[in-house]
Amino acid sequence: MPAGLTGYLWLKGGYSHLPGWSCPLRALTAIPCPTCFLTRATELALRGDLASSLEQHAFGPLVAAGLIWWSIAAIRKRQLRPLALPNWPLAWAAAGLLGYWMLRLGLGAFPSG
Repeated sequence: MPAGLTGYLWLKGGYSHLPGWSCPLRALTAIPCPTCFLTRATELALRGDLASSLEQHAFGPLVAAGLIWWSIAAIRKRQLRPLALPNWPLAWAAAGLLGYWMLRLGLGAFPSG
């Protein structure tokens, strides 16, 4: 599953007509959510375009690296969750996303489209 998700995101970067989800918060309120543009940033990072990825969302290259690592580890161990992840990295990631989101909202630094 992780490798399938990673491969799909890589393909979606070159074939934008593939199905995907739009941000419901942004559609309803016109306010981007903390993860808006993260899918595009991840697609770009998976294709090697780090500069464009960082323009879309600073967490894009990190998510791409995490997906690649997860895919490799899941395939090697033949498990969807190859190791138990403690809660603190998830809490730090959530705090980082919220902080980055508030900074972008304050600066009006969201890409168009």
